[in-house]
Amino acid sequence: MTQPITTAVNSTRPFGAHLRMSWWKPLVLLATLPVCLIGSQVLAWSVVGAIEGSDDPFSSEFTPLKSLAANLSIGATGVMAVLLLAWMTRAPWRMLLSPLRRFDRRRLAHYSAVAAVLVAAGLGTVAVVAPQATGWTGFAITDTTVALLAVTLITIPIQATGEELMYRSVLLPATASWVRAVRPALAVGLVVSSLAFAALHGSTDPWLAGYITLIALSTGLMAIISGGVEAPIAFHVVNNVLAGIGNNVMTGGGTSAVDRSTETGGPPLLILGAVNVAMVVVVWLHEKRRRAVPPHGELSGEWTR
Repeated sequence: MTQPITTAVNSTRPFGAHLRMSWWKPLVLLATLPVCLIGSQVLAWSVVGAIEGSDDPFSSEFTPLKSLAANLSIGATGVMAVLLLAWMTRAPWRMLLSPLRRFDRRRLAHYSAVAAVLVAAGLGTVAVVAPQATGWTGFAITDTTVALLAVTLITIPIQATGEELMYRSVLLPATASWVRAVRPALAVGLVVSSLAFAALHGSTDPWLAGYITLIALSTGLMAIISGGVEAPIAFHVVNNVLAGIGNNVMTGGGTSAVDRSTETGGPPLLILGAVNVAMVVVVWLHEKRRRAVPPHGELSGEWTR
């Protein structure tokens, strides 16, 4: 006979409001995870700066090696965040990805395909109607471009997945645990985790800061609606990979730069914001159809061993 796993995960509540935790534990996560993220990146960039002989290892210019270090450090922080929450709650780490079912690779593939169409349409529209907003200077393929493309294709999925693990799998449900009523709990988790996401991206431009916050709210809603992190991971990975490819090949063959200072955003971000909203709608419609006929393995809503 199988026995339900007894953990802090409440399988009767939706994703995002599924954890029971002491009130102080989310505060520990909010305090320690940003320090670990920033600290790992500072360490990684310092090592890269020493290897490359850079006068300013913390500049906005991203060489292939610096991009590699940043992406891997973010991915490692995401994994650490899940393991820390699993230790705090005594829950199997897999339950923190999709507490009512097993991680669904078909969902991941489906949402990746949809995201590719939406993100490509959004980026293409911005490039046509507001080319100055892209920061692209011209198409060129050099050795640096090839190296950046390799880093983008191989490690951007690690970086984007790491962020989803940290913010959607960990901080969203952890901070939502402060409130017991489901809807207020989801609202608290969405707001706190989204503000943390925006704060750690460090933009001082109102347009860009608002867009980053919208990304966090959208991916959080995708996770809540779908009951797991497949949809937000798919969207985040595809969004970052396609944007990274565009930046790599359209910067004249040189290194790419990450500039989130004042006046780096603008109204064209509304187009990309619409892509996020469209993806949330797609997830809602798809999950609504799936709930009409639950697939095998999602009928009971319980993890057993």
